[in-house]
Amino acid sequence: MSNILALIEVTVAGEIRNTAPMLLAAAAKLGTPVAVVATAPGAGTALVPQLGSLGAQQIYIAETDQVESLLSSPQIEALVAAAGNLDSTGILLANSVEGRDVAGRLAVRLKAGLILDAVDIRNQGGKIVANHSVFGGAYSVESTVEDGPTVVTLRQGAIDDPLAAATPTITVVSISVETETSGRIDVVHDAAVASNRPDLRGAVKVVSGGRGLGSKENFILVEQLADALGAAVGSSRAAVDAGYVEQTSQVGQTGTTVSPQLYIALGISGAIQHRAGMQTAKTIVAINKDGDAPIFDIADFGIVGDVFTVVPQLIDAIAKRSE
Repeated sequence: MSNILALIEVTVAGEIRNTAPMLLAAAAKLGTPVAVVATAPGAGTALVPQLGSLGAQQIYIAETDQVESLLSSPQIEALVAAAGNLDSTGILLANSVEGRDVAGRLAVRLKAGLILDAVDIRNQGGKIVANHSVFGGAYSVESTVEDGPTVVTLRQGAIDDPLAAATPTITVVSISVETETSGRIDVVHDAAVASNRPDLRGAVKVVSGGRGLGSKENFILVEQLADALGAAVGSSRAAVDAGYVEQTSQVGQTGTTVSPQLYIALGISGAIQHRAGMQTAKTIVAINKDGDAPIFDIADFGIVGDVFTVVPQLIDAIAKRSE
């Protein structure tokens, strides 16, 4: 099987970002999953046990003392080095701000084809074929690169096929980074995390509320169900505009695009702008008192009823099953 590289993003605190399981699972669908990580000298070995538990069969650690001071360039050099040494046919990155930046620059360096925002991926006749949800989710299309290496960014949360733990082989190399042409990081300010809930982007489960909740006080029902399921909290734009919740929770074309395993919509009518941001979810459950709401057109399971009656019963049922 060919080597498929997966760029593992690492936080300033040295922790592996939550996109790592998805990227390694996607790499395993194409070939041998290789985790590539750019770290400060000596810091990469601490990540080996976790990456092995996520199914990485090989780990390529590229060390440079500039990884914390330069923007994207260390990750690009790490992938260039890994691609040259491991004879890879594909390189996978998260469709994050950093991932898209690295992907575009890397494709130029390697003279590779570039595929962005894939929601699924497969190997077909030795070629990487990616699936996309486009035009507000109205169409599902496929793309491929006919010749040469392929760089792909994957929508966060789109693939969730956990791999069995592996005992990886480890390669540690030193890389040099051109500082004159690199963006510099002068200071990093960590944003305070005010919630123990999963981050909306990349969450496996999402519970969203819409204008049908009626008020900011009633929106707590969404939070209660999310906490019962261990899910992230989302919302429609209408709920944000009405002041029920902050804009950071908005799911949709002008908000966050999510692709969780489970998406529950409470009191959301399902306007096309909202559906564009969530309809690639694996399972969609809609609860709305309007049986003609567009959200039911894409829901796998629909309940026509009052959320204030249905959801408390659902929370009670979940609580009883967890006892």
